[in-house]
Amino acid sequence: MSEIKTEVAEKKNRSPWFWVPTVYLAEGIPYMIAMTVSVVLYKRLGLSNTEIALYTSWLYLPWVIKPLWSPFVDIFRTKRFWILTMQLAIGGSLAGVALTIPASDFVRYTLAMFWIMAFCSATHDVAVDGFYMLGLDTPQQAAFVGVRVIFYRVATIAAKGGLVIAAGVLENYGYPVASAWSLAFIGVAAVFLALFIYHFFALPKPAEDIGAPWDKSKNFLTEYFRILTLFFRRKDIIIIVSFFLFYRFAEAQLVKMVAPFLLDARIKGGLGMTTAEVGIIYGTVGVIALMLGGLLGGYVIYKKGLKFWLWPMVIIMHVPDLIFVYLSQTQPENLWLIGSAVAVEQFGYGFGFTAYTMYMIMVSQGNYKTVFYAIGTGIMALGMMIPAMGSGWIQEMLGYKDFFIWILITTIPGFIVAALVRIDPEYGKK
Repeated sequence: MSEIKTEVAEKKNRSPWFWVPTVYLAEGIPYMIAMTVSVVLYKRLGLSNTEIALYTSWLYLPWVIKPLWSPFVDIFRTKRFWILTMQLAIGGSLAGVALTIPASDFVRYTLAMFWIMAFCSATHDVAVDGFYMLGLDTPQQAAFVGVRVIFYRVATIAAKGGLVIAAGVLENYGYPVASAWSLAFIGVAAVFLALFIYHFFALPKPAEDIGAPWDKSKNFLTEYFRILTLFFRRKDIIIIVSFFLFYRFAEAQLVKMVAPFLLDARIKGGLGMTTAEVGIIYGTVGVIALMLGGLLGGYVIYKKGLKFWLWPMVIIMHVPDLIFVYLSQTQPENLWLIGSAVAVEQFGYGFGFTAYTMYMIMVSQGNYKTVFYAIGTGIMALGMMIPAMGSGWIQEMLGYKDFFIWILITTIPGFIVAALVRIDPEYGKK
């Protein structure tokens, strides 16, 4: 009894500022490495766009299937245990990437390390989100929602911007490409080792952080899959799944080819930027614009509701794709112009993506909202994975100029699914 009281006191006395920002830094960094930094790495190591898009899109898979194993994180051991174990494993897999980049068969080995990292990162996400609800009381949970978002975006800048810039600076100092990236990944692996050590001491030990109860008299898998199938028994499930899969159909293809377009030589139709310049413009300026778009999107939905803002968000998300048509046609050299163009496109994407997030929250309401939301995020990841896999091949068949025109054509499904959904006019308002 005294131990429980001590743990409860510790939970109440330890400020969330000691651990909430850092666990969401740890959540965001590996995701962005898997989704974006890996693209830049393989481009600099000489892979074709077809290979890059196909190989790196498979890294979405752990987030696609995450709902299937998330209950096991709930049942076995504590969330704190899973957080610490996964951070150590992520650090180890990042070190593995660093060590295998110089290898002759680097594609096979680095992809294996990236996949391990992605699996551990998806598991880490489940544990962190669960621990957030256990380690904070309800008012604190509400108060720190914004902190979660901000530090996740800081992690995005650190990975998509900072890591890429670091590798680019090492390249500029004369290091071979493989050596530069190997050193950069050693650095981020060291960061994760430091995060593991820090969280070992900083994370609280809430008394509620125990394995979820499970009635041994019932078949766990039968019960869990019964809950899973409830989501798919809705009368409007086809429209819901279609929205999840096709709202970002164009963006799923575009996001894989932005970095290769910026890096490719002008003779190949690209903009011929250096690694460091891509880290600054796409990984830093672009991410800040994305974050500002998301913040504004959340604010306007709060004021007028999701239904009022759905069509403006669909338009503002997709129309800025015209910017890449312009960039590919004119191939400007002015970095300020390129940076401004990328910022406008990313702002529009951040603004429009807010509608997607709110719709996912809306259809996840019910007795099993946590499971339903996890299913939604899995379908969302699938909607990014499948279109992205073929985007490199399409780009190499068409060239950059026609590829970005193709992207405009593929925005049409996003408009169609937006027209099909039904939303309460009051949903999302303050």
